[in-house]
Amino acid sequence: MKILAIETATEACSAALEIDNSCVYRHKIAPRKHTELILPMIDSLLKEADIRVNSLDVIALGCGPGAFTGVRIAIGIAQGLAFPFDIPVIPVSTLAALAQQFSKDYNYIATAIDARMKEIYWGLYKKNSSNIMEEVIKESVCLPSNISSPTKNEWFGAGTGWKTYSEEIRSKFKCNIIDFKDDVYPHAKDVIELAKPAYRDGKFISAEQISPIYLRNNVVNQKNR
Repeated sequence: MKILAIETATEACSAALEIDNSCVYRHKIAPRKHTELILPMIDSLLKEADIRVNSLDVIALGCGPGAFTGVRIAIGIAQGLAFPFDIPVIPVSTLAALAQQFSKDYNYIATAIDARMKEIYWGLYKKNSSNIMEEVIKESVCLPSNISSPTKNEWFGAGTGWKTYSEEIRSKFKCNIIDFKDDVYPHAKDVIELAKPAYRDGKFISAEQISPIYLRNNVVNQKNR
């Protein structure tokens, strides 16, 4: 299988290409530079693998939640690449991709991405038997003091929301927090890991069907980070 993934919903910009379980990627923390970085990243990956876009079996993307402009960049690029060749597309939650990054080490992940306006994008995930992170609660945007907390198991925290609001989150968290890492961002290679089982199960869509996950209604007030 040949799968290309794009993730631009946060300060991090990344692209990854996996061919027959061999993955190469590009990743850079570059706020507000995604538009100038993402296409060269994709181009370099395709050249490295010596394939063309029309050879891809599927394109996956992180579709939010995250910065409004960043989410739109990923959708626009995915649609531009997929539509001319009728390549199927798999949208993946940005929060789920963040959780997937730690699937080898932890069974339960509490993700928090700084959403600005004193809020966070919040999600809880547990690892299934195939080492894929699955949603425990519906993702939300909320004040750190209003998070939905699990009631059992030990959890690992991940994401920039833990950097700014760790005390507030801890005060509302009902379970033991083993540790947290607050300087991590979603990565395209983890988007691929989430997209592969979806592709095998036939859970893909056409390019024109891609919908962003914003969570917040007044997305026009968000700034790209």
